[in-house]
Amino acid sequence: MASAKDIVARIKRNPRGVSFKDLTEVCDQHFGEPRQSGTSHRVYKTPCRVIPRVNIQSARGMAKPYPVRQVLQAIHRLEVGND
Repeated sequence: MASAKDIVARIKRNPRGVSFKDLTEVCDQHFGEPRQSGTSHRVYKTPCRVIPRVNIQSARGMAKPYPVRQVLQAIHRLEVGND
């Protein structure tokens, strides 16, 4: 199984080809348990003021592109330390 760091590197290379499962693992690792988890949606609270929450969605097993971009921005802000 790939680590969250490996998955993030792969997501950065190809943000459109991300499975919902991989994005869920990354979000669980960086943001903790989701506030809400349904069948195709998961809402994560982030410690970032600019992006306070991320709603990831599944579209036939793949993550939609715009939440992937939000997750990458939130992770970048956490690593850099910018709110």
